[in-house]
Amino acid sequence: MEDRTQTTLIALRRILRATELNARRLAKATGLTTPQLIVLEIVTAAGRATPKDIAGKAGIGQATATSLVDKLETAGLVTRTRGERDRRVVWVAPTDAGKQMIDSAPDPLQRTFSDQFERLPDWEQAMIVAALEKVGAMLNAEMIDASPLLDVGAVDRR
Repeated sequence: MEDRTQTTLIALRRILRATELNARRLAKATGLTTPQLIVLEIVTAAGRATPKDIAGKAGIGQATATSLVDKLETAGLVTRTRGERDRRVVWVAPTDAGKQMIDSAPDPLQRTFSDQFERLPDWEQAMIVAALEKVGAMLNAEMIDASPLLDVGAVDRR
């Protein structure tokens, strides 16, 4: 195997391991998956949000957002209430326990990545996007449904 190929495979493996280790660290510290923590962060930052708002901000489907909210509600981290004017609207709000969880939770890996990526010049961002899209194509991953969450496994698991 050529040196560049090995170097590239090692870099890919490191990315996969970093994602996996971060997910484990979050789960150990909070008992939540990365997507659950992201949803809780969105709700906490907004004060309250609808599942549609959550889905849009998290880059996931509304059904997935609802499933994640179900799990957070079961854990006592969010509550649901019906809208006063329109009973069809469901508002999701953090509980005190949910707010405490956010205050004490470690940063998800995607925030670390996003903060650093957004500081890069446009040309470098474009180069990284192009390279990663090419890698995805080389791995026949173009048709795999994915959300913009750095995590392993299905988004709405557990």
